[in-house]
Parts: sequence; C-alpha cells; structure tokens
Amino acid sequence: MIKKYLLGTFLIVFCLGNVKAQETRQIEIESAVVTSHEISINGKRVPYKATAGTMPVWDEDGKPMASLFYTYYERTDVSDKAKRPLVVSFNGGPGSASLWMHLAYTGPYKLNIDDEGYPLQPYGYSENPHSILDVADIVFVDPVNTGYSRIVNKETPRSTFFGINSDIKYLADWVNTFVTRQNRWASPKYLIGESYGTTRVAGLVSQLQNSHWMYFNGVVLVSPTPMGLDREGPVASANYLPYYAATAWYHKVLATELQARDLDEILEEVEAYTIDVVLPAMAKGGSIDPSKRNEIAKKMSYYSGLSEKVILEHNLAVPTNFFWKELLRDQGLTIGRLDSRYKGIDRTGNGERPDFDPALTAWNHAFAPAFNLYARNVLNYKTDLTYNLFGPVHPWDRSNENTGEQLANAMRQNPYLHVMTQSGYFDGGTDYFNAKFNMWQMDQNGKLKDRLSFKGYRSGHMMYLRAEDLKTSNDDIREFIKNSLPAKDSPAKY
Repeated sequence: MIKKYLLGTFLIVFCLGNVKAQETRQIEIESAVVTSHEISINGKRVPYKATAGTMPVWDEDGKPMASLFYTYYERTDVSDKAKRPLVVSFNGGPGSASLWMHLAYTGPYKLNIDDEGYPLQPYGYSENPHSILDVADIVFVDPVNTGYSRIVNKETPRSTFFGINSDIKYLADWVNTFVTRQNRWASPKYLIGESYGTTRVAGLVSQLQNSHWMYFNGVVLVSPTPMGLDREGPVASANYLPYYAATAWYHKVLATELQARDLDEILEEVEAYTIDVVLPAMAKGGSIDPSKRNEIAKKMSYYSGLSEKVILEHNLAVPTNFFWKELLRDQGLTIGRLDSRYKGIDRTGNGERPDFDPALTAWNHAFAPAFNLYARNVLNYKTDLTYNLFGPVHPWDRSNENTGEQLANAMRQNPYLHVMTQSGYFDGGTDYFNAKFNMWQMDQNGKLKDRLSFKGYRSGHMMYLRAEDLKTSNDDIREFIKNSLPAKDSPAKY
C-alpha cells in the first residue's frame, strides 16, 4: 500500500512493501520500493532484495531540508546481520550521482559495454557476476542535487550542502540515520568513494567516528583526489611522469626496448627516477646546471614519448592538458583525461589542450540511458524527476580541506580501520603515482603501513569498465573486506 502525507508544500510518499513509487515531478521526501532478485556471483547463487527510495536530511529543528535518493541491496539468505558487512558507496564530482560504481562496479548489474569499456548499442545492462554482494550489503547514495536527490526547503542556504565540510556533515547525519533505521550498528562497516568521493569518505569516516561514535573497518579510495594533502610546486610537476610513461607505453610510442618490457617493470623504474632525479631537479628550478637539465629532459623524453624540445620548452614541467594534446598530435588525435586509452578528434590539430575528454564523452553515452532504464525496469522506481548524472552544486566551498589527515587520524584512533587505494595507470585526472604519494603523506612515521594497501590496474579512472579489471578490482575489495574483519573477540588495541 502507499501512504501519503503532506508536509508544508511537499508531498511525502511512503511506499510499503513491493509496490510502485508514485510517478510525479514532486519531491518524495520519503519513499521506498522493494523488489526481490537473485544473481549468480562467481558461480554461486545469491538471493537479495533491493530497496530504492528517498530519505530526508533534517535541520536542527527536525524539519526536512533535502531528500536523498538511495539504493540498498541486502542479501536475503543471511541470518545474522551483525556479522554481515555493510558498504556505503559514494561517487564524486562534486556534483556526481552514485550511478557510476552502482551500475558498473560493485552493484548486481553492469553496463552494456565492450571488454575495454566502450559503449555499445542498444544501451542497457546485464547481471554483474563480479559484484561484491556475495560478501557485503551495499547502499549507493546520491548527495543533494545529484540523481533524484533534491533540496526540499528552498530557504535552506546552499552552503548547507555545497562545500567540502558541509557535504561531510550532512551526509554523516544521513548515514547515521540510515544505519539506525536498518539496525546495522553491529555490522562491520565500510565506506567506498570514487574520485571526489574519496575526499568525501575520508572526511566522513572521521566525522562519523568522532561526532556519531560510529567506527568503521575499512575505507576504499577509488582514484583518489589530493584530499587536502600538500603536493604543490615541484611535487605537482614531477609526479606526473610515471602516468605519462604508462600512457605512452599503452599507445606504443616509446622506444622499442621499452615497449618490449612489461608495464609494471617500466613503472617501477620511472617511479624511482621521478623521486630520485626529477623531483630534486624541479626543486632547483633555474639554478640547475644546463647540461644536467638537458640530460634529464632526454631521459624524460625516453620515458614519456614527448620530444626533448617540448620538455625543455616547459622547463621540464609539462602540463597534463598539453600532454593529452601533444602525445598523438602527429596522428591527428588527442587522448582522454580520465582514461588515456581513449582517443579523440579536435577541430584543429594545433593548440595547447584538447577540445573535450573523449573518455567522459564515451561513458555518458552508456550510463545515462542504462540507469534510467534500470531504475524503472529493475528497481521499479518510477518518477518524472530527471536523474542528474551531474547536478547543480556550484559554487562549491573548497576551503579548509583536511580530509586526508582526518582519515589518517581516524586510522590512528581506530586500530580496526584499514584503507585500500585503487587506481588505474592510465588515469590522468587522479593519477596513480599521486595516489601512492597520498599514502606516504598520511603515514609519515610508518606506523600505519600494515593497514594501508595499493592496487593498480591497466585501465583509467573507472578501472572497472575494463572487463579484466572489473573482476580483479572487485576481487580486491572482496579480499580487503575479508582481511579487515577482526577475529571474534579481538580487542581494538595496539
């Protein structure tokens, strides 16, 4: 049955049981549509139920300010929820909905794409045999103004939602309510965030731990941002070289002897050269000996596929925008920012940067129609609201960001808390070597290294779009969860 309530000018719809949500352009402050399913994961039957709905964010007076859309997947043949892990999943942007990891990574369905992640027609979806639903329940959350989530009190200041710290605060309140309503306080809990979502979950784990006294077993950082950790100046310029080498290797523009070697072997060498030679040279700036500068430019050219002339013209510090335009310029092609395996065509061959990101353009092809179909046909959630892949959340207040250090502090305070980073080698937006750099800065004294781990993949920002990495990256999360569950009655102490 459907129960309807009016609160001010907003319609509240409570959908109880396996019923359809009302089709409306009005905001449903609270709603839930429950459907039952079954999937085969790694060859084993997994029955589950999906709850697609909305739940409010309240102000200090208990009045709804916004309503967040979520999708919650629960395995139904589990008798003891206290032992069942719960994963709370966010994407990034800021301003991005949760559909990316929802419909392509950890959820029970995946996009209709080819094995390398390119869109296929007809657009659609199929079962995901690599979902982590066999080992954990998952809730995918759309922050305010993304997906079907909306502000419901127009008098609420936008600053309540749209900033690094305000985003963390209201989402922590929402997660606290969700966990309480679902009676999951005893469950081992995990946060996973992608891209800006890593900034979000790094701050959330600290906020939930210190303001709501909710402790987590793990955080998964997928293609992490800087998270407020200092990597400016020479570090910012030097650290891109390993990514440049990986991309040049993929496009087969390196010297024959380098192309013949395995990527992992090359990257280990380039990483060492970056730290030992390039970074000190960048720090010296114009004071470096000209012959030494030329020697380094020659080596950087060898590793990056760019000419020595171009590298010297940029004082060794080649910007990423220029790299994406320059690497295949002689072929009349650009390469993708978020996944440099993808190629694009610009209006002209000259210029300093590509006209567009061919990777993101390709992904939008597949995701938008697939999720709109999936919400109606599988989740049975029907609304006339537009599902915002990217919502209006700007201006975004980026001041006082300290989420990387907040995550490190949470780890120091909570001996149970583990962190895994996942990065694609061909991601130029949040490159893999800077993701490693994050880990080093979070663990200056080396006391956390046994609870920090890194996994790299031969793909880009959304490493899971490549079929081989979809399996591997989900397996890595599965193992991460299993390995971060403490033994029964194991005390949280050092």
